[in-house]
Amino acid sequence: MAAGWIRSGGVSSYNVYDHAPEKVRLQLKNLGLEVEALESDEKLRIIDWYTMQLGQKSGEKYATPVTSLKVAELSILQSRGLMGSKGTLFPGTAWRLGPDVIRIIDDDLVIARYNDEKNFVDFWRTREIPSAPSTNSTTIFGAVRGVFSDFLYRSLEASVDGIIDFKFEEEGSTTRDLMRVRSMRNVHFDRQWHELKISENFEVKLEK
Repeated sequence: MAAGWIRSGGVSSYNVYDHAPEKVRLQLKNLGLEVEALESDEKLRIIDWYTMQLGQKSGEKYATPVTSLKVAELSILQSRGLMGSKGTLFPGTAWRLGPDVIRIIDDDLVIARYNDEKNFVDFWRTREIPSAPSTNSTTIFGAVRGVFSDFLYRSLEASVDGIIDFKFEEEGSTTRDLMRVRSMRNVHFDRQWHELKISENFEVKLEK
């Protein structure tokens, strides 16, 4: 998604929680992007939330300034800058959000591991979700079902504008990767499951 958005002329802010930033760069390079040039031109911003979780200091240009993933600290961070298109989340950088920016969060449920579920849901619904429309940008959150309670998933799904499901099917020696749009507010959409074709460089294409 990030690669496709950049190729169409947009800006991608890729928030990395589950992997080192270099893994994201490597994957984007495999997809044919000139990562260093894109980062220099501020077309790609890889935001490091991963290194902090290891108790280490990040050397990334865009590294989260928080020292923990507790919602109390994250709420202060949101109020300080993320909700504004010219916020001060990363002082001294070209950080901004706007209609040309797609903000991808690879696994926002990492935050839930460090917080009570109710506190996490309250933060998500009152801070994370409103940040996209307030800056006229788009945010895509990644989440894996079955890790937390049904209450958490139902609460989050009720708050977003759209839900896209992915699943893996295996039957004998045959495997299939599938996706569908489960819901989308104010937009006509196809509810059918569609197969995804994954190439050797892990580029994903939708079979129509």
